Amino acid sequence: MPHQKIFTHIFTLLILTASLITSPLVLAKASTLASIQKSGQLVLGTSANMPPMTGKNEEGKVVGFDIHLARFMADGMGVELKIKTMPFNKLLSALEKGEVDVVISNMTMNPKRNLKVAFVGPYMTSGKCVLTKKEGLAKAKAAENLNTPDVRMAALKGSTSADFVKALLPEATMTLVDDYDDAVSLINEDKIGGLMTDYPICLSILKRYPDEGFVSLFSLLSYEPIGIALPAGDSLYINWTENFLGRLAGMKALDQIRVRWFGEANLSPPSN
Repeated sequence: MPHQKIFTHIFTLLILTASLITSPLVLAKASTLASIQKSGQLVLGTSANMPPMTGKNEEGKVVGFDIHLARFMADGMGVELKIKTMPFNKLLSALEKGEVDVVISNMTMNPKRNLKVAFVGPYMTSGKCVLTKKEGLAKAKAAENLNTPDVRMAALKGSTSADFVKALLPEATMTLVDDYDDAVSLINEDKIGGLMTDYPICLSILKRYPDEGFVSLFSLLSYEPIGIALPAGDSLYINWTENFLGRLAGMKALDQIRVRWFGEANLSPPSN
């Protein structure tokens, strides 16, 4: 298939350059990269509950856009990818403790998170959307139309969507969920009115449940740059990842991954 050939070429190019990028001399002062090289593994932290960015298939294997990106990253280092799944709100803590080497999990780069960890990116930009079956929510024109106690909104624990609801919809009734399937069930049971999440997640749920009657309201009040989280203070590791991501973008590989996981859908939120 064309996509497989493109990915094969990308792998080859990355691997050919890996010996130069990650030579022992270059890594002498880079503790994280040196540790990755010594162990032969890049340990990825991800929540695996945000398909198609990061989720599990029917066999229980962790797959998705973010996993695809992480495998490219591991290949560029000449090591294997080891995946650790954990709740989204535990990921950055695990990174700070050195339990994982990198976090790629549909994570928005924001100032609060950036105080503790480094970010490289964005590799995708997004915005907020509300997934609902209720006509009133779907037709809301501004945040104030949703800012009432009667509006019951769900958001993923530890996400910027939860922060978004708290900040812009303080009067709304918010339910925190562990994963998006829980939110879909709550909407179907009429226990909540809608789910606040990121635009790619809305696209995924609409695609996965085409006959459920879901509709989306896209917000223009949020800019969501999605990035790769790395340990703070490791300048060479950060520089390596910047160059790696720039190389993928320059080779149009990120576009190919998007097509693989989202089809030809436009991943930029509507402008009006």
